[in-house]
Amino acid sequence: MIRVLIVDDSALVRTILTRVLDSDPEIEVIGTAPDPFVARDKIKQLNPDVITLDIEMPRMDGITFLQNLMRLRPMPVVMVSTLTQHGADATLKALALGAVDYVGKPQADIGEKLGEYAEELITKVKSAASSRPRTLRTQAAPKIERFAASGSRRLVVMGASTGGTQAVREVLEVLPASAPPIVIAQHIPASFSKPFAERLDRYSAMTVCEAENGMRIQPGHAYIAPGDRHLGVGKSGLEWVCQVHDGKRVNRHRPSVDVLFLTAARSVGKSAIGVLLTGMGDDGARGLKALHDAGAETLVQDEATSVVWGMPGAAVRLGASDHIVALGDMAQALLTAAGGDAPA
Repeated sequence: MIRVLIVDDSALVRTILTRVLDSDPEIEVIGTAPDPFVARDKIKQLNPDVITLDIEMPRMDGITFLQNLMRLRPMPVVMVSTLTQHGADATLKALALGAVDYVGKPQADIGEKLGEYAEELITKVKSAASSRPRTLRTQAAPKIERFAASGSRRLVVMGASTGGTQAVREVLEVLPASAPPIVIAQHIPASFSKPFAERLDRYSAMTVCEAENGMRIQPGHAYIAPGDRHLGVGKSGLEWVCQVHDGKRVNRHRPSVDVLFLTAARSVGKSAIGVLLTGMGDDGARGLKALHDAGAETLVQDEATSVVWGMPGAAVRLGASDHIVALGDMAQALLTAAGGDAPA
């Protein structure tokens, strides 16, 4: 049984979350808490496997509590957040502090969408229970100061899900401004992708932006898939361009990593470098295999540094990966794959 503690100041939300989680035979809600002070005592008494944590609470906000928790007693935490611009900023901060994942806050009128919400919540709590909580870094990783391309144009396509917002940041923040272009599909809601891109842009020497349809792909730039839209790579003359479009969910996701990788296999072929980072499920595995079969070099994050080794593990089992790389070595590995004169 996965033992869950629910921390939320709303009695209604506590009731909905308890009802949903207790409906699964593998999950038991062992307690609830209306604020972090009560939660602190219940963690000591009950020793839960997973915590669901509200962000806005009286006496102490969820971000402050999470920061203390991950410093003193790291454990899997799923944030319960409003899926708004304000909620996005707080949730991205929580993920950077070590939260495993997040779900939207259930509304009183959730009605017919309760089944869909329940499936998402249960899946993410189960995934969190088997995840590896990250310890906070005390100092930034050293930056790679230069990259001299070997002459051939290369394009990096990168996919991630659970744990990916921080993993993508840890790769981008050490890359130089001269790095090959990177196109990124991160599973993320519509209201989160622009703040995510802006946050990455602040930490990276590369220029990071939310992708737009028809946008020309340039060296030194990283393009983030808009939330709830697919992102692919196409050609316009001799140039690669972003293809942003609506469409059916693929592997239950939009944006889907498979959509990005499959279009890159067709449009970029052996000039592509495929990178698959931490994530739940198997989205991106078949697309990475298509890239591999098209002659592209492919890299997956290793199990030890992944929050969830679902997507990378699925790619390895398909024979889609040329290299299995620790997250801290991924930036150097993709530059090496690009054939540049990058210092070790």
